Formats: sequence, structure tokens, C-alpha cells
Amino acid sequence: MSERRTAAKRTRQWRTPNPTGTISTEPYREPTMPLPLIYHDDYSPEFPAEHRFPMDKFRLLRDHLVDTGLTTDQALLRPELCPNDILALAHDRDYIERYLSGDLSREDQRRLGLPWSEALARRTVRAVGGSLLTAEMALRDGIACHLAGGTHHAHYDHPAGFCIFNDLAVISRYLLEAGRVHRVLIFDCDVHQGDGTARILHDTPEAITVSLHCEQNFPARKAHSDWDIPLPRGMGDAAYLKVVDDALNYLLALYQPDLVLYDAGVDVHKDDALGYLQLTDEGLAARDESVLRHCLGRDIPVVGVIGGGYSKDRMALAKRHGILHHSAAKVISCSQ
Repeated sequence: MSERRTAAKRTRQWRTPNPTGTISTEPYREPTMPLPLIYHDDYSPEFPAEHRFPMDKFRLLRDHLVDTGLTTDQALLRPELCPNDILALAHDRDYIERYLSGDLSREDQRRLGLPWSEALARRTVRAVGGSLLTAEMALRDGIACHLAGGTHHAHYDHPAGFCIFNDLAVISRYLLEAGRVHRVLIFDCDVHQGDGTARILHDTPEAITVSLHCEQNFPARKAHSDWDIPLPRGMGDAAYLKVVDDALNYLLALYQPDLVLYDAGVDVHKDDALGYLQLTDEGLAARDESVLRHCLGRDIPVVGVIGGGYSKDRMALAKRHGILHHSAAKVISCSQ
């Protein structure tokens, strides 16, 4: 195995680095497409209106991107259901069957926090298929974005925190085992630590897990990512963006991944119901553009998934998630 592929994996805790890499000033390559966007009508099944999980945000995000002219409904790519054999690359088969048949234990139902239904089970499997399709499009075109995804609290044999199957872990294992990539880096900017991803991929050295998260937030018992970057409550745009920039300058040069999976959670926003950071809309846009430019400037394909975001104002939340997709379109238009 080459020196590039044998960089130490288990470094555990972020220390402020002296950046060792720079972003190329050469254009990435001219995209041969409008930005590939992946969505399915299954993503927002009927759901209790009073529930704190905003299940309708996926449909509202689609509507927002269409209404703002970024895409048309016909241009959106529709994924297939993810086969159970692919889910089983990152999950226990018995757990997969128990969830799909609605046979979760009471403890698992409590951990998950979502009521079971056939429509939700189908939505869950379809969304993992959507993240897989997004990765395929990113490897083909350099960048692609999902209108869902980022279910980073799902564990090998149980759900947690509104997450059932871990699309980030499934993508990583699938592409690595297929030989499509030799190293993948997960850059998780959700306000909550990606604990399920870290635990599932703990013994997969070719999958680098990076989590920027509010230190005093869910989950109470943190996992050990390859790089954990705990952030203090109340952090605002400028300090946050410096951490993102420093981390990417260091880690992309260190690991030189073949693919980056970017979890663009918007629960870092100052108005989010479950986050304790203070980013603004402008801060989110600057973060998303920074991540995408860092990747494309180094000729690294990048997948964008939307991650977490919680608000009673569902339209405002959908627009907040849409910052990722508008930022991606801006970045690729500037690279032409």
C-alpha cells in the first residue's frame, strides 16, 4: 500500500494545525452538467404535524429550489431503493429486518424518536439510495448534492436521534469494497457529533471520520472520531469559519482522499431549535462555499448531504438547507 494510503488513522482529537496544504488556483474542470440534485417524493411521507422532527422539510426544500430557479422538478434525479445487501455493509442484517418489519424493541423506538410506518421505512431505504446515487454523480461530475441524507446517529445494530440507517457509513463501505475509491473523508459539520458514523467505521482505516460539533450537545456520550473538533456554545461566523478553513487545509493535504462526504447540517444556525451555535445565513453560505472550494480546488469529488436542521418555521428551515445547493451551483459556475 502506498505512503498516501497509510497515513495514521486514529489521531482522535483535533489540535490547531499549521496548515500544510494550499488550494489550487487552477480551475477544477468544466462541469458537463447542471449541478446534479437528487430527490424523491418518498422523502416526506405523512407524519404527525406536531412532531419535532420536520419531515416535511425535504418536500419544502424541493419546492424552494424549484421556485428559486435552481432546478426543475423534471431535472431532479430520482433514486432507487437501497438493496438490503448494501445496507448490510454497515448494519446488522437482523436489525435491518427488524426495522423494515416494524419490529423494533421499545428501547430502540425510544432511541429513534420517530413513529414507525411502512411509508417511513420506504422513505428511509430510499434516502440511502439517494445518497448512493449522489456519490455516483459526484464521482462522475466532481460534485453532487442530495436533498436529504446525513443520518449520522444510526449505529450498526440500532437507531438513534432520528437516524435509522447511516448513509455516510453505507456509502463509504460500498465504494471502498467496490474499489471505486481507496480513501474517503467524511467532513461532518452537523452541530451534533457523528457518533454512529465514528463507531461503525472505527475499524475501517480507509474511511476518515471528521466531526465538527458543539461540545455540549447530543449525544451525551461521545464516540471517538478520527478527528473530533469540539466547539464551544455560542461560537459565531468568524471563529467557526476559521476552524473549518484550518481543518480542511490540514486534513485534505494529509489524507488526500478520493472522495469527500460533506454533511452540511444547518443546526449550527443561531435560530435552530436543537443547536447552540450562532451562525447566520451568511455564515452558512461561507462555510458551504469554503468546503466545496477546498475539495474542488484539489480535484477531490465532493458529495453534499443536508444533515440536521430543526425549526417550527418549516419554510425558513427549507431555505436554510437550500443554502448548500445554491452555494454548490455558485461554486461550479465560478469554476467554468
